[in-house]
Amino acid sequence: MMVEKTYKPLLMESIQVAVNIDKQRFIGFDGNYCADKAKALGVSDVEMEQGQFVPVAVNGILLVKTAGAIVKGGKVSSDANGYAVTATNGEVNGYAMDVSAGAGEIIRIVRGI
Repeated sequence: MMVEKTYKPLLMESIQVAVNIDKQRFIGFDGNYCADKAKALGVSDVEMEQGQFVPVAVNGILLVKTAGAIVKGGKVSSDANGYAVTATNGEVNGYAMDVSAGAGEIIRIVRGI
């Protein structure tokens, strides 16, 4: 039985993207994928082409793609490509509400707490 993951963005903002953007990735304040261990504006809500405005979920319960294993309740940061990774140092961009066994999974994170 597959269980749908909740998605509850509480605050959305639009930003012009500098590159083609995939959905469910951390986005930086400059319109690129968030840099490694940097503070993210939020998570891209949809796929968007370079130069267009993408809606970014800033706070709430958000869905994000992973680049590796993440534990439930663990601090989450961004890698250099906007994927969620375990935060070992640098900025914390949320807290994992699900477990990720590895790269390419979609987990819920909570931001703004």
